[in-house]
Amino acid sequence: MRIEFKSLRFEAEQKNIYLTSRQSALSKGYPFVEVQICGENKDTHLGAKMAYSSEGKRLRYVSHKQTENTLEIVQSSKLIEVKTFFTAYGDTNAVRVYTEVKNITDKEIVLEEVSAFVLSGLGKKGIDSAKDLYFTRFTQSHHGECQPRRFSFEELGLFRANTESQKRIACANIGSWSTKEELPQGIIEDKETGEFIMFQIESNSSWYYEIADNKEQYYLYLGGANLPFGGWSKPLQPNETYHTPNVALAFGDSLNEVVGKMTKYRRHIAGKCRVDEHLPTIFNEYMHLSWDSPTEDNTKKIAPIVAQTGVEYYVIDCGWHNEEDGDKVYPYIGQWKESKARFPHGVRATTDYIRSLGMKAGLWIEPEVIGIQCQEMLNYYDDDCFLKRNGKRLAVMNRHFLDFRAKKVIGYMTETIRRMVEDYGAEYIKFDYNQDCGVGTDYLSFCAGEGLEQCAKAYLKWVDDIRVKFPNVLFETCSSGGMRMDYQTLSNFSIVSTSDQTDYIKYPYIAGNILSGVLPEQAAVWSYPVGVGEIGKPLPYDAAWVKENISNERIVINMINSFLGRMHLASHLELLTEEQLEFVKEGVEYYKTLSVEKKKALPYFPNGFTRFGDENVVAGFETEQMIYLAVWGIKETTVKTGVQVSVEKVKITYPLASSVKISVENGMIVVKFEKAPNAVFLEIKKDR
Repeated sequence: MRIEFKSLRFEAEQKNIYLTSRQSALSKGYPFVEVQICGENKDTHLGAKMAYSSEGKRLRYVSHKQTENTLEIVQSSKLIEVKTFFTAYGDTNAVRVYTEVKNITDKEIVLEEVSAFVLSGLGKKGIDSAKDLYFTRFTQSHHGECQPRRFSFEELGLFRANTESQKRIACANIGSWSTKEELPQGIIEDKETGEFIMFQIESNSSWYYEIADNKEQYYLYLGGANLPFGGWSKPLQPNETYHTPNVALAFGDSLNEVVGKMTKYRRHIAGKCRVDEHLPTIFNEYMHLSWDSPTEDNTKKIAPIVAQTGVEYYVIDCGWHNEEDGDKVYPYIGQWKESKARFPHGVRATTDYIRSLGMKAGLWIEPEVIGIQCQEMLNYYDDDCFLKRNGKRLAVMNRHFLDFRAKKVIGYMTETIRRMVEDYGAEYIKFDYNQDCGVGTDYLSFCAGEGLEQCAKAYLKWVDDIRVKFPNVLFETCSSGGMRMDYQTLSNFSIVSTSDQTDYIKYPYIAGNILSGVLPEQAAVWSYPVGVGEIGKPLPYDAAWVKENISNERIVINMINSFLGRMHLASHLELLTEEQLEFVKEGVEYYKTLSVEKKKALPYFPNGFTRFGDENVVAGFETEQMIYLAVWGIKETTVKTGVQVSVEKVKITYPLASSVKISVENGMIVVKFEKAPNAVFLEIKKDR
């Protein structure tokens, strides 16, 4: 029996059903589901690998159901029934997959490992393809998000020494920051065939992927947490079912094509918000301005200048609450009641003032934590309201973590959002999350990993309820920048902060890659034209200093940094001269013209991915007729863009008063700046 579904092929041999790669001539099939049950034999000499789970080989084909865009395959062993669900979409070859495991015995069983999906048969020559197969992993760090690194399988330790080895190419995220070290995605490239496979794991907590060898072939394992990598186990009572995280795979013949196919898929699952449909511009007071210490007077001084730029939302970040000084506030947060010290007339008076200028007002909150010295809330919450291990409340950087399984937490935080919206006048709320709780909580859970999974789902369930309750409020997700930039989270929010990077000249290295990980209509990027001074401290410079030291090129770079994604304008704009402010106004106006195209465009990397320290950065997005391209000359004045399509017209669309020279040399668009650093934004009409 053979089942064909989009780019996947399954074959049954004596009731064993295997996934068989269409590319690999050597592939003899491999189980596409791995399940390890506690106490059952894991028949392997392969060390930490997920291969040879107790149930992988025991599973037998039972049935399948197929429509044009869905496939359900049912398998069973003596202990479990497994259903794997596949969904395809009309405008992309990407396939979404998840697996359900049901206990069919009359006793409790404990799951230790469950794959969402296993793809086998990578490479035409099996493990002899090691030099031809390349893996791009997307490394992450605070201030250094979305940094792809490409290596051959051989460079990463996979090669023929025997028919199989103990070696894995793997990443295990453990904790509530789902993307602190790596995005849950990757690209496998077969240099011999020119084929690309991109995957993503949709988990807002722990997750795991593995590329390894087994019986002379390579496989890709995708799933959530497991026992060895995440401290996760899951007890199942008779007839109880466990649902894995969703994963997705896309296929293409080039880097741009495979990222484009994944982009189209992401648009099917991305969070939607009615008031965010036109991708409004946002000003946030935090970066290089108020930091943690906004005040009523400061907002009233800055907001009129911001309104002149055409920005639609004005967001007051951390510090509108609490009476403690801004640089000392975090151990005391949790009540989310307005600060009389910083807003003596009440926050509502300030948000009303923002509205009087023609903008909507926003506020910041960190809903999942309270400070360890927030005595009011420590007295209010019961012990079951906190994440705990071994009976002790977790504490990281002077914060405790709230458990959204607790009704008292849900009740208080729902009332908090109501107060922010109805009493304080917030029409935009930024949800931040600045610490990682680690492996999880064992309170009310079988183990810490299972507790983390439960709490992460409970939090997003609350988020969904809040979004329904307040449909006219735009909710942003942020986690110290991009530390929770996964597509389970991004299925519940329409906009995400991509980084807290404070140096404008480093941000192009993030903005130039970010569309590989996040939709352009979701990826918020800071733009801070007056991005100077000591972080967290008041700016010591005046307007005369800014006029002398903030160049037009610096302002242009900052504006272009935000063009490919969502604009988060910031910094002391009131110190700019009229001439300087015109560059900001022009940038805001031009950004708005990109919104319609941005929502249907696909990422475009003519020079491939960038990395910190590169001489220049080139990235953009494209439609059927147009290429929209940001070009940053970071260290060099001549930039070859790599655009080699036949073009009808190339024009500089920002800044309009640019003296940058554009030429076409050997079929490639070349940008020549008078000096570096500098940037320019191009519109390129394709020659059809």
